Amino acid sequence: MTNHSTVDYYEVLQVNSTAEPETIHRVYRLLAQRFHPDNKETGDDRRFRLLTEAYQVLSDPEKRARYDLQYTIAREERWQLASKGAGLEHEAESEQLVRTTVLEVLYARRRYDPNRPGIFVLDLEKLTGTPREHLDFTVWYLTQKKLVQRADNSMLVITADGVDYLEKHQRDLPKRLAAQNDQNE
Repeated sequence: MTNHSTVDYYEVLQVNSTAEPETIHRVYRLLAQRFHPDNKETGDDRRFRLLTEAYQVLSDPEKRARYDLQYTIAREERWQLASKGAGLEHEAESEQLVRTTVLEVLYARRRYDPNRPGIFVLDLEKLTGTPREHLDFTVWYLTQKKLVQRADNSMLVITADGVDYLEKHQRDLPKRLAAQNDQNE
């Protein structure tokens, strides 16, 4: 079994932490059908096992109570760590860096695996090293700007506008860095 402190079972099941048992059961059945390894189109053995594990914990009142305690503590710790800053002087600069990183990851995923261009937020958190709580703002912003969108399975995918934006800003990056170095001297 996976270490509960490293997995957000609510995110895995795509439900709120206050979800009723009936909702958890209904969502699990829907996702389990989608990701069952026998499903030729959308089957995913790893995802199915994680869904089942999440369901086993969240559908049992005692296990859920223990998990919720760990979940709350882990969330608070992540917020405290994330609120101490990412090492950049200004939050706006930090956020721009996270946005660019998210776009780069989604760009690479679409370019190198066009049949499966999406990434779950849980995986994006690991790939970018950014707590999910901070990714919420980033994803909201990029979605509002139509640079990314959520696919039917709730994965994030880069849009054509997102590709254009990233490519344009990547070309401008050397100029911006040179200008920044000139200001610092």
